[in-house]
Amino acid sequence: REFNLTLTACRFFIIKSYSEDDIFRSIKYSSWTSTEHGNRRLNECYREMQRTTRGPMYLLYSVNSSGHFCGVAQMMSEVDLTVETGIWVQDKWKGRFDVRWIYVKDVPNNSLRHIRLENNENKPVTNSRDTQEVPQDKGKQILKIIHNYKAQTSIFDDFSHYEKRQEEDA
Repeated sequence: REFNLTLTACRFFIIKSYSEDDIFRSIKYSSWTSTEHGNRRLNECYREMQRTTRGPMYLLYSVNSSGHFCGVAQMMSEVDLTVETGIWVQDKWKGRFDVRWIYVKDVPNNSLRHIRLENNENKPVTNSRDTQEVPQDKGKQILKIIHNYKAQTSIFDDFSHYEKRQEEDA
């Protein structure tokens, strides 16, 4: 409720996850990773932002084929490209960076589909790939919609389920 939507000097990126389990683990550990290419892209942008405006980078999360966005986090550190955390569902992910979750709620794609990205063949934001940058004006629009959306559900509804699954994986 208190999030200040009058943002300047910020950047936005789409994050596509393969599983809700990884979203749960990201919230639990305040951490994220992407593909090697995605990590390098995010890291370059984060470093550039730290050198120039010191503005925030916001990550707009969606699980593949879920039909909704599930939250927004701020990237809080550079990517350590060498570390393997062992917290993700699949062992193939290398690298990690800190995130601070701002919103955790399910926002259906139909609430965002009208926003088209000129840097992605004018496709709807809902058709974006992992680490796709979102132009600032569109990112602010998305953030405002997520901020104002009265969600009925979120991953918090199933936290105990994901906690149990993580224990079973271990």
